[in-house]
Amino acid sequence: MNANAMAAAAADRADERRLLKESVAAFVERCGGATRARAMRGRSPGFDRAVWREFADLGWLAVTLPEQYGGLGLSLTEMAVIAEELGGALAPEPVIEAITLAAGVLRHAGGSVADELLPPIAAGEIIPTLAWQESDGNFDPAHVAATATADTTGGIRLNGSKAFVPHADAADGFIVTARDEQGLALYWIPADAPGVEIVLRPLATGAMVGCVSMKQVEVAPTQRIAAGRHAADALHLAIDEATVMASAALVGLIGKALNMTLDYIKVRTQFGKPIGSFQAIQHRAVDLYIQCELAQGALGDALAAHTEAPRSKAAQAATSRAKARCSDVALLICREAVQMHGAIGFTDEYDLGLYLNRALVLAAWLGNSAQHRRRYAAIGNASTQEASA
Repeated sequence: MNANAMAAAAADRADERRLLKESVAAFVERCGGATRARAMRGRSPGFDRAVWREFADLGWLAVTLPEQYGGLGLSLTEMAVIAEELGGALAPEPVIEAITLAAGVLRHAGGSVADELLPPIAAGEIIPTLAWQESDGNFDPAHVAATATADTTGGIRLNGSKAFVPHADAADGFIVTARDEQGLALYWIPADAPGVEIVLRPLATGAMVGCVSMKQVEVAPTQRIAAGRHAADALHLAIDEATVMASAALVGLIGKALNMTLDYIKVRTQFGKPIGSFQAIQHRAVDLYIQCELAQGALGDALAAHTEAPRSKAAQAATSRAKARCSDVALLICREAVQMHGAIGFTDEYDLGLYLNRALVLAAWLGNSAQHRRRYAAIGNASTQEASA
């Protein structure tokens, strides 16, 4: 392909993504945006199943799924467009958690369970979730204490517990990690399987996460999604992709919180003048805009790395760099926004608080900025050692 053809193809992709962005933005605005997010707080489930089915009808749940499963076979970049707009609108539907993370594990693992589940997931008929984390602050997918042991009838018994399981109250089934004779393994269990117990706890946003305990939960060998190295690879890649999508959602949130603040300082008056006319406020606003651009740049680098070589060290490092940068920027902008708003920024009735709470949750999910900086450093050290060996 010559340079002109490549430029034309790139322009076409940019136009398609722009149209997708405009379509998502228009839809979420019709749905109510922050008003709907406020109404969903503290409810179980914390999102609207009817809206979820509309997402499916629009093809958003099938963006990254292969065509053989009823998907569109597009890239993570298109999914990031959707995640960014949903993040900016504070949409409570668990698109990243169910589609990028849980369905992503199935997509990367393949096999008979994926063949069975991915088509209805793309159609919005099944909402899955991934249950993998077992303790506070531990984001190593290989750290698994739950067990899968064969019983005398030829079945498998799952025992253990999982913490911080997203939308556990609404999921139709769980992809759980456990240890069996092959090491790390992934299993699918229906949410209503005997022996499954769910205890819910609220997040700062009002959404619910669950502690899922498994006591002698019986599954068939055909419910094993993957095992050994294959399971670990699928799990790590899906978590990295979901981390990038969480960064995209943070970028969308950052933009909305900053725009809300810029609009406010243009109309809020002090000493007979809009406070946005004061040089000190202008400098703070410019600093925040620069931080927003840096977050967008880090996200773009991560998406490019995943497009070129998703399983590479470079993609892993770019993932952690993006999450660290976007998390820090989101928290900074939301804190500064509250300060520049003054007293109204502290009230629960004002929408800025919704953005701050969502930023707190997303910044911590799948590893906060400090954890990802440590991971970034560890990946760099490992790469240096390999190069010098």
